[in-house]
Amino acid sequence: MKFWTSEHIFNHPWETVTKAAMQKYPNPMNPSVFGVDVLDRSVDTEGRLHSTRLLSTEWGLPSIAKSLIGVTRTCTYVQEHSVVDPKEKTFKLKSTNISFTNLVSVDEKLTYKPHPQDPERTVLTQEALISVKGISLSSYLEGLMAKTISVNASKGREAMEWVIRRLNTEIEQLAATACGTMRAPMAAAAADK
Repeated sequence: MKFWTSEHIFNHPWETVTKAAMQKYPNPMNPSVFGVDVLDRSVDTEGRLHSTRLLSTEWGLPSIAKSLIGVTRTCTYVQEHSVVDPKEKTFKLKSTNISFTNLVSVDEKLTYKPHPQDPERTVLTQEALISVKGISLSSYLEGLMAKTISVNASKGREAMEWVIRRLNTEIEQLAATACGTMRAPMAAAAADK
């Protein structure tokens, strides 16, 4: 069993980062995630948004790992549960693979919350528990998978920045369109005078 952890600070407020995290896939930085299906989404009596999603992904295992595990196809499905709490300003996400569970299990937990000293920044804490079962060299494979998770986490942070830039551009375009739409009737009214 291998435990991996990481912390990252985004220079954006929690609300912005949370919106981006919910719209993270698909993105050009993580092409291995090629499908996202919402299985369930609801708001509880305390105003928390609960979501269950199914992610379709291609595990980027090194060929040596594929041969040791005995698989050629690495398309996997991951079930993800998340809770967004707007009052407490937390976004907690837990995911686990539901493919190849007889060989490998990866349980991941992400928590987004405002930075304690700066509300314009957001802290992301990531943890993963990796377990390879019934295979010789399991410790070695768990180490390889931890490295892959670390690389993917870095790509995930880049993807979040990409989504935030895309959202900001959309907002700017909407604002420009709204201003243009408002100016046209005002200009017509001024011309009539």
